[in-house]
Amino acid sequence: MRILIFHGYLLEGTGSNVYNARLAAALVRLGHEVHLLCQDRHPERQPFVDAVGDWDEGAPRVRVLDDDRARRVRCTAYRPDIGGLLPVYVMDRYEGIQARTFAECTEEQVHRYIQANVAAVREVAELVRPQLALANHLIMGPVILARALAGRTPYAVKVHGSALEYTVKVHPERFLGLAREGVAGASAILVGSRHTALSLWGALGDPAVEERTRLGPPGVDVESFQPRGAPEAAAGVRALAARLRARARAPSQPDDESESSAFTRDDLAAGVALERLAPERERMVAFVGKLIVNKGVDLLLAAWPLVLERETDAKLVVVGFGADREWLECLLGALAEGDLERAGDGALRHLRAFLESLQGPARRSYLKAAGTLPECVVFTGRLDHEELAELLPACEALVVPSTFPEAFGMVAAEGAACGALPVSAGHSGLAEVSRTLAGHVPAEAARWLSFPVNDGAVPALAACLVGWLGADPGLRSQTRAGLVAAVREHWSWEGVARGVIAAASGDLDHLAVP
Repeated sequence: MRILIFHGYLLEGTGSNVYNARLAAALVRLGHEVHLLCQDRHPERQPFVDAVGDWDEGAPRVRVLDDDRARRVRCTAYRPDIGGLLPVYVMDRYEGIQARTFAECTEEQVHRYIQANVAAVREVAELVRPQLALANHLIMGPVILARALAGRTPYAVKVHGSALEYTVKVHPERFLGLAREGVAGASAILVGSRHTALSLWGALGDPAVEERTRLGPPGVDVESFQPRGAPEAAAGVRALAARLRARARAPSQPDDESESSAFTRDDLAAGVALERLAPERERMVAFVGKLIVNKGVDLLLAAWPLVLERETDAKLVVVGFGADREWLECLLGALAEGDLERAGDGALRHLRAFLESLQGPARRSYLKAAGTLPECVVFTGRLDHEELAELLPACEALVVPSTFPEAFGMVAAEGAACGALPVSAGHSGLAEVSRTLAGHVPAEAARWLSFPVNDGAVPALAACLVGWLGADPGLRSQTRAGLVAAVREHWSWEGVARGVIAAASGDLDHLAVP
């Protein structure tokens, strides 16, 4: 079957980027022909991509890659010419292109972006005649497919959450009409959780959308993300550090961009950071995600001295990139220096509430443990998705402390697949992932899967980690086995791909209702 996917962003990193890359790869494995529209600068680096299309000369030109993948073209990645501006939901810098939030774009800029992509999709559709299509994000993928396909190809919509929460609901006067237009002609609307479904229904206010909404969470590559024995896991971390150092010493490739970008990591710094880890003797806990305030990293940093009071060999590994990294590092420094007033300056409510609650012996004990934070917290910067599969098996837990609603806890599921206990904020799609996992682990361990996001969030998060790290070895072994089994049962990419095909085809009877 020929399937067209409109994504419009990158094929590596986090969230919807990983979703579309893994979905395309799964569709290829199932024998389908995929035509994927994105804005990735180097789609040829993806192993599932056999050909690359662009509009550098004004018309679509497809270049088949000159390696073994060229024997049979199963996936072609196209990069429409949208000019120099890429509208986004959360501000970041992109390689080779200027990013600006939709809210900051003028009406003319949004119009040009839509029109350029409509023209590109129309040309690709005329060239390959897709049988089904998928639009990503509530805006602008659905309206682009609606206008370009004009009813000739059935399509589904995948709502990831960011467009809905950061753009449509915040600026309904500008974007709600476009969202409604895009989903009106969709065969189905896929959401990662009931929380996202309720948010979507409330925003669009259309009973017909509710009738066509089905669960369509992302998946986990269980062949890559899987548990390892302690020696093998430690060796994986050391090998990853060595590869990053070697890559940093290698000459730059001719097509590399010298411009600094939030999506361009420092291989040398990442390698040096990973070399600070000692998985053989440290109790490693990871955070993986954007370094922005909504991800709750500040709560985790503040909770870490409470963990160190009980587990002195615990090491926190912070993986990610984002606009708030400098602020988070300043927060870490203030905590380490015992300057709680400076740490609370500009902090959000829940962090301030915790810092202000520290008094007497509890405060003195906290400050003593906080003094070791520079040695016990490591910022790696960005790691690619495949590299996480080398790090997470060496971790005993993974924390997802987002204070903002999340459509699904994909990183939590990936951590669970590796046998690392995912400790997640108790709301939105994260809570739904935690509930699913809780059904597969002992009741004693299930209570450590989730913590409330309120003024008691910091000590509650720390209690989950301390409880898990100090648990009986038998309970920990049984829990890890349950986590791995749960992920394999509920979230595989082949299952996700089949669900997308069913949704686009309008075959909704066998898809779960949120």
